[in-house]
Amino acid sequence: MIFETHAHYDDEKFDEDRDELLIKLQEEGIGYVVNVGASLSSTKASLELAERYEYIYAAVGVHPNETAELNEENFKWLSDMADQTKVVAIGEIGLDYYWKEPESQIQKIWFERQMELARDKKLPMIIHSRDAAKDTLDMIKACDGGSIGGVIHCYSYGVEIAKEYLDMGFYLGIGGVVTFPNAKKLKEVVQYMPLDRIVLETDCPYLAPVPNRGKRNSSLNLKYVAAKIAELQKISEEEVVEVTYQNAKKMYQLP
Repeated sequence: MIFETHAHYDDEKFDEDRDELLIKLQEEGIGYVVNVGASLSSTKASLELAERYEYIYAAVGVHPNETAELNEENFKWLSDMADQTKVVAIGEIGLDYYWKEPESQIQKIWFERQMELARDKKLPMIIHSRDAAKDTLDMIKACDGGSIGGVIHCYSYGVEIAKEYLDMGFYLGIGGVVTFPNAKKLKEVVQYMPLDRIVLETDCPYLAPVPNRGKRNSSLNLKYVAAKIAELQKISEEEVVEVTYQNAKKMYQLP
């Protein structure tokens, strides 16, 4: 069984065949899916998916580029939603300087608030960091994020920063990018890090792996990610699938 730790099945790219695909996932060996909130509306949609499907869980949170929508009133709503039974994480939260919106100071305010929310609710964090390596790491350290725990989603930096996160006890989310020919840094990280700190993810509908790069991504493609990790770590695909499954259950505190 494969554990999909980061999906966005509420995305409009799944509108035409969402239910059909979600049923197929179970038939194809996907044991669990965590659907991740990236805005207030997608958090709501993630909760609805978790209600409808036994094997889907939800993460509640607001992506850094959507943090301009946050205020005290809707942050209270987010906090209340985090108490729902099938919520397993706060995320995705963090910093994203690629798009530069909203300004970094707003992103930082709500990143810190959402980290504290994760601490209050005793839930792991799903961290998004793009073109913001130093600030993300500095803020997590300042917040003692290692005591909260979670995953650095779609890990994209080098071995040096990976070591910092691994030393704090974080997992690294590895997805389709590891199969790209030009993903030299990420391949070095996967070769360096212990298997018991890797979790599988797609970030679907984005970042489909080779051989489906450029197409709509889904959890059905996780077998290609597992195969590439197995090749890089010189172990069997079965071991990758089994260990990452257990890693994800432990990270998300599932029995």
